[in-house]
Formats: sequence, C-alpha cells, structure tokens
Amino acid sequence: MGNPLLEPFDTAPFSKIENAHYKPAFETAMAQAKAEIEAIADQTEPATFENTIAALDYSGKALDRISSVFFNLNSAETNPEIQQIAQEVSPLLSNFKNDIVLNEALFARIKKVYDQKDQLELTIEQNTLLEKKYKGFSRNGALLNTAQKAKLRELDTRLAQLALTFGENVLAETNAFQMHLTEPNDLAGLPENEKAAAAEMAKAKELDGWLVTLDYPSYIPFMKYADNRELRQKLHKAFASKAYKNDDKDNQENVLQIVKLRHQRAQLLGYDTHADFVLEERMAKTPKTVLDFLSELLEKAKPAAQREFDELAAFAKKRDNIARLEKWDSAYYSEKLRQERFALDDTLLKPYFKLENVIDGVFQVAEKLFGLRFEAVTDIDTYHADVKTYKVFDEKGGFVSLFYADFHPRPGKRGGAWMTSFKGQYIEDGKNSRPQVSNVCNFTKPTADTPSLLTFNEVTTLFHEFGHGLHGMLANTTYPSLSGTSVYWDFVELPSQVLENWCYEEEALALFAKHYKTGETIPMELVQKIKDSATFQEGMATLRQLSFGFLDMAWHSQDPSAINDVGQFEKEAFGDTQLFPEVDGTCMSTAFSHIFQGGYSSGYYSYKWAEVLDADAFELFKEKGIFDKETAASFKEHILSKGGTEDPMQLYKRFRGSAPKPEALLRRAGLLG
Repeated sequence: MGNPLLEPFDTAPFSKIENAHYKPAFETAMAQAKAEIEAIADQTEPATFENTIAALDYSGKALDRISSVFFNLNSAETNPEIQQIAQEVSPLLSNFKNDIVLNEALFARIKKVYDQKDQLELTIEQNTLLEKKYKGFSRNGALLNTAQKAKLRELDTRLAQLALTFGENVLAETNAFQMHLTEPNDLAGLPENEKAAAAEMAKAKELDGWLVTLDYPSYIPFMKYADNRELRQKLHKAFASKAYKNDDKDNQENVLQIVKLRHQRAQLLGYDTHADFVLEERMAKTPKTVLDFLSELLEKAKPAAQREFDELAAFAKKRDNIARLEKWDSAYYSEKLRQERFALDDTLLKPYFKLENVIDGVFQVAEKLFGLRFEAVTDIDTYHADVKTYKVFDEKGGFVSLFYADFHPRPGKRGGAWMTSFKGQYIEDGKNSRPQVSNVCNFTKPTADTPSLLTFNEVTTLFHEFGHGLHGMLANTTYPSLSGTSVYWDFVELPSQVLENWCYEEEALALFAKHYKTGETIPMELVQKIKDSATFQEGMATLRQLSFGFLDMAWHSQDPSAINDVGQFEKEAFGDTQLFPEVDGTCMSTAFSHIFQGGYSSGYYSYKWAEVLDADAFELFKEKGIFDKETAASFKEHILSKGGTEDPMQLYKRFRGSAPKPEALLRRAGLLG
C-alpha cells in the first residue's frame, strides 16, 4: 500500500489519508529534509546566498506539506488517535528543527554569507531572508556550547508536548460540558432560531428538549439573551473554569511549566525574559514599549469603561433590581441596554446575514478592491462534508489561489476562528507556485427550516479571517518563509482587522445584507444604527482586550520561577483592568489558548497594536472612497503581496505616507476628548 502523503500531490488527498499514514510520512519526510540540509551543509563549494541561504529556504517542502495537512486537521477535525499522533510527532519535529539550528557546519556557511552581506549587492528581499536565517539560528541556539545545546533541545521538546496537552485539555473540557434543558421556560428570552439550534443539538445527541454547550455559537447567544440568571451563572462558571478544576484535565501545572521553561529558554539564549526574546522580532521591539502602549490606552479607556460599567449596573438595578452586577450579567444587560438605546438587536439583523450571502459579499468586496473572482468547485478533496472549496482568479483570468471554507462547529473542531494554509506561495525556477488558503470558523449550523444566520459580530469575524486569507492568497514573494502571513506578529492582524471596517459601510452592506426570505436589502436606518452602536461600550471592550494583553505580559516579561498559584497571579495581573467582581473557581489562563497553545505569547497586545494600524489605514480609504482602486492597489502592493520581505513599518509608511497615529483608533472608538 502506498502512502498518499508521500506521493506527489497538489491539493491534499484527504479521502485517501488514513491515520496510520501520518507517522510514517513524517518520519520519511524528515529523513528527506535532513538529507537536503546535510547536502547544503556538506557541499565543498564556497558558501553563497543561492547555494546556502536560498537553498535552505526551499528545502523540506514535503515535510511542510505533511505538517500543514496534519496539524490543520488536529485543529479542525481531530480525534483521540490524531491527538496521540500529535503527541508522538511533536517531539520528533522539535528535535528535527533543533538538528537544523544546531548544525554547526550549516551555521558556519550561513555565517560566512552573513559576514560578507555588505559586499553581496542583495535585493531587499534577499537581505531580509539572510537576516532572518542568521537570526533564526543565532536566536535559537547556534552560538551555544554543546551542553547548552543539549539543554535547549530538552526545553523545546518539553514545551512542544506541553502546548499540545494544554490544547487537548481545553478541547476536552469544552466538549465535556453540556447543559441539557427540558423546561421551555429555561429558554425564555432566546430568539426562535437560537432555540431551534439548541433543539437540533439535543436531537443530534438523541435527547429531548434543548442542549446548550460551551461552543461559541451556543454559549454566546445564551449569555446574551437567556432571562434565567441562574442558568447564565452556571454556564459562565463552566466556561470560565475550563481546565481549572484540579482534575486530570487541569492546566494549572501546564501553565506554570510552560512559562518557567520559556523563561529558562530565553535566559539560556541570553535574554532577560521570554518577552525580550519574542519582541526582538516584533515592531514593538521591547517589553517596555508594549507595556507603555497598553498603559497609554488604559489611561484613555478606563474612565470611559468605568462610566459604562456604572451605567450598566444602574440599568440592571432599575430594570430587574440587580443588587450587584456579575460577569454572567454583562452580555445580557449590555444587549438590553443596546436594544433600548439603538432599537437594534441581533434578531433584527440576523435575517439580513445569511451565511451564503455574507460569503458572497466578502467575495464581492475582494473583487471590487483587488479584482478577484471566486469560483465554487466541487472536485477538490476535503476533510469534511462541511468544507467548501473555491478557485480564485485575478482580473485577467490568472489563477491566484485555492480557498477552503469550513464554517460550522463539530465535536472534533476547536472553538474560535482562524486562517491557515495547506500550501504557501513562492517562486522557484521562474514558476510562481500559488497558495492554498483556508478559513475556519464556528457559525451556527442551518436547521431544517432556517439557514445559517450570522450575528453582526460573526459577520465581522468572517471578514476578519478573510482579511488574513487575502494576505495569504495575494502573496507574491520569491522565498517561502517570507510569503503571505509570515510577517512580524504585531503586523499580521492589519489585513484582517482593516477588512472588518467594510462591514460598517452602507456601500459594502448593500452588496450582501439581504433578507433571507424577502431578498430586501438591509434598510438604511438599520445600517445607521449599526454605525451608531459601533462604539457602544467601547471603553469596556477596550479594557477587556487590554486585560488580556497585560496578563500575557505578566506571564512572560518577568522571572516566573517563584509563581506557584495561577489563579492568584492572574488576579493580580488583571488588577487595574477589572470592573466586575471576582468569581471564585474561575481562571482565564488555564484556557488562554492564544498564548499557551497558539503563537501569541508576549504578543496578545498586537490586536490593539494592529487596531491602531487598521484605523489609521482605513481613514485613507474613507478619504478616497472605500472601493477606491488606487488605494486598494497600493494596499495590495505594499501590504498584502509583500509578506515579510521588508520591515513592516517601511511597508506601512509606503502605503500610508507616514507612520500610524493612535488618534485614528481613539477617534473611531469615541475615546478622544
């Protein structure tokens, strides 16, 4: 039997892949990649940019493809067997990466090229690649002695396993909880389509009544609309105590181990803290810059947030005699106050946001801005029946990208939304190899009589992830490791966050916001209400994001060796940003996947950082017209197509004409003055 992962393929042959294929494929591809690396390291010709730096960047393609298929499935369509394979192959991959970084002969050749870079007349992209390769080695142990290198390997292997275990525990905890309701009164306040979704979920589990889970499409509507305060409390406590129950799925020890090992690793490499190590390769550069940035926004946002909180508490007291506003009251009373103030709620908006129409809308926005055309295709192999595939073409009919869309929750899929790719873009031997990009979200499934209707927040989520998708699709660089979203982490959210702005513009909404029954375009007064309510409780929302940024920096910008109580440490880190009373038995850190499983450690601030960029960038679109071809072409040329080929601030200034100004964000958020 052949292994489909080891045979040449353009698109992933999902239907032919069995779990048993993965580990042998990894082992074979790692051996191939190792042989390619050794051939580069051991060649007798003098080291040049082409035979060493470029050759290294083009190596290991088969391993990259297998990794992208496997780890994307481990997020979007996992099972215990895949999770077990992940636990087995992660240390192998960690060792493989260390074998490369700690290969002395290879590093000697890289250093030889690096030391003569000023004489080489390299292009900007080549110079960036050389810098990246040299730093990739020097920042990851190439300059260490033998004993230190062994220690680094040990740390990296352990960290890879801990991150996987952390994520598995969060997913298991999410899947383990279900609130089974049999009394109709328990669903009072929920819109009919949310009740129908809860009934469908119960039916799927062969239960009577309704089922509410910790998946976002189930959790968020219940917290926002359910009148039963006790049930909201129960659901909130389940959500906020994920992996914090002192049982076999508890993540407290994993968190402490991860931060301590990261700190040891940073110290081993000559950095004060993990944050110092990470931020050297970010726009922000230092922990001080990040903390100053967060503190400046906190100073602006906190007074507004406190006013909004006091107003909400007074509203809840007056409306329902709530003596003390709790965290499980926040979404519910915020929604009631928003409805009262703007006469706007998701039940009014959702009929205009049928999922298929929103997908068509984001495609039309991409066509108007960048000349892209999306063609649905059914002959591409997918990993689940829910996944849709599209071929993307430019104005001249040239093939741009393949696009996968996976939009509904299921048991083997982690929560949230993300963009990923099954194949990156690069140019080799004159051929431009085009990318294969995927958007993964968790939107309510259609029911027997209602299509998938999105909340406005879900519409912005879809646009957000599609912005990341465009960054991948429109990539046009020579070298694989500089392509698409391979940019500084605090720059990567600019394309995604800037695209969210189109959701608030009448000209864009007119393209796709049509009532799923009547076909009527969303009325102008609703559009105006969306715009008017856009800054509703922006102070509280900003404070919430800042709290996550401060927590991340608290874990990573100091020596964590003395920390032994995760909950207490988190409480102190949240100190200046908390408005609601503490809830015993809850903790965010144990389920903070962004920083303990994803790549956001010492980087959560980048969401707000990128908001400064996106608000500043969108002001130019507003000034010139939101579909202005010239502005869009400039954004595509300097931001979307360039990947990580150049310093992001230089790219941004080339697009905007100047550095970004925080005032644009504060203006948009209504926090100036």
